[in-house]
Amino acid sequence: MTDYRPTFVVIGIMLAMMAVIMTLPAIVDAINGHKDWQVFIIAASTTLFVGVAMALTSRTSHTRLSTRQAFLMTTFSWLAMTLFASIPFMFSELKLSFTDAFFEAMSGITTTGSTVIIGLDAAPRGILLWRALLQWMGGIGIIVTAIAVFPMLRIGGMQLFRMESSDQSEKALPRAAQVAAAIGVIYLVLTALCAGAYWIFGMNGFEAVAHAMTTIATGGFSTSDASLGHFDNVNIEITAIVGMIVGSLPFLLFLKMLQGNGRALIGDSQVQWFLTIVLLAVFAATVWLWNEKEFDPLDAIRFAAFNIVSIITGTGYATTDFSTWGSFAVPVFFFIMFIGGCAGSTSCGIKIFRFQVLYAAARTQLHHLMQPSGVFIPYYNRRPIPEEVIVSVLSFFFVFGVSFALLAIGLGMVGLDYLSAVSSAATAIANVGPALGTSVGPAHTFQDLPDLGKWMMAGGMLLGRLELFTVIVLFTRSFWRG
Repeated sequence: MTDYRPTFVVIGIMLAMMAVIMTLPAIVDAINGHKDWQVFIIAASTTLFVGVAMALTSRTSHTRLSTRQAFLMTTFSWLAMTLFASIPFMFSELKLSFTDAFFEAMSGITTTGSTVIIGLDAAPRGILLWRALLQWMGGIGIIVTAIAVFPMLRIGGMQLFRMESSDQSEKALPRAAQVAAAIGVIYLVLTALCAGAYWIFGMNGFEAVAHAMTTIATGGFSTSDASLGHFDNVNIEITAIVGMIVGSLPFLLFLKMLQGNGRALIGDSQVQWFLTIVLLAVFAATVWLWNEKEFDPLDAIRFAAFNIVSIITGTGYATTDFSTWGSFAVPVFFFIMFIGGCAGSTSCGIKIFRFQVLYAAARTQLHHLMQPSGVFIPYYNRRPIPEEVIVSVLSFFFVFGVSFALLAIGLGMVGLDYLSAVSSAATAIANVGPALGTSVGPAHTFQDLPDLGKWMMAGGMLLGRLELFTVIVLFTRSFWRG
């Protein structure tokens, strides 16, 4: 029999930590004289009670998680945190239904950025801060998961980073907990720097902190319905572009740079590929806006750079409704939704390294076709790619495609038109935020979706954030049989 107590201990600790963080919006609402502070205090107390009870009643001397326990812990911890995070949305002034509250909480904690809330400009500050905090927690949570859990579970080729990072980083910081703590400090410092820049360039203190948390987390929740377009400030947009790109880079490389390896970031092939793809997409969109839409050259660069970076990193901020840019721009935005940032970042999507592995494998196959007797080995970051990693990556692409197709078909069945269904499925499973189309585009919310559609999208968000297999494996008989 599998002992599930270590799993419940971890989930309990995470709920207790979230309960403590939940008091911050309570303090903000109390200072502003808003009655929702009571909702946050009650929600925090309930969450703390359940978390502490789970941790205390499940104590065990065996603290090392098995593979099966790690799968359960990862999925159920995100589900449990989403469930308790939805409480303030239901009982606050917004009075969201359970479906809407769960959708908003899932969108926040998976750093997707899709929303069902209309009227953010007039919403209580406590709720606005809670949305930002959810994405900030989800951002650091996925970094730690990608570094400590996914490589152990061999999810979609992530074992590649276990081999790559264990030799160097663990000599300087022997325990995974120390690595996570160091990256947490880096995450906090980057958030503070981003908030400072936002404040200098015109945001008030609250707006700066809230947007800094959702920028570094590549989440995209804003304090305004118009997103960052509300500020119409070039310097704020430049700050956001830099913050979104930083959040999409491997945080373990930031740690290596601080340890003395100054070329760790620029010498990494995944980073090089990512920046190259971003520049090419921005250039193509700029030329299109300038040539076909007759934008001023500087405006074309400004709008293209911000919105391309926002979508490719999975952040989801918007300064304009890019779904109206025409026949070339819409397919570009649709396809870059899937790309995402680098592994070990707060970003989402398929991740750049998987495209690199796929490219290396395809290139090797072409060489084999031309020279059948030759010996060709695919490489990633100047290291041979094991056959197991290639199979994992190919499996990930297949499952990703099937999951996306099924989600799009499901959304079509509940009444969405073709573009809305396909782009909503893409934005959910790739954790991007805004979709394309007349009803769910960057200038709209997901409020009008049927409840069943919202539940399907919430499931897609969880699947995409936890790299598909982590969730899907729980539905197999062999997992529960042992």
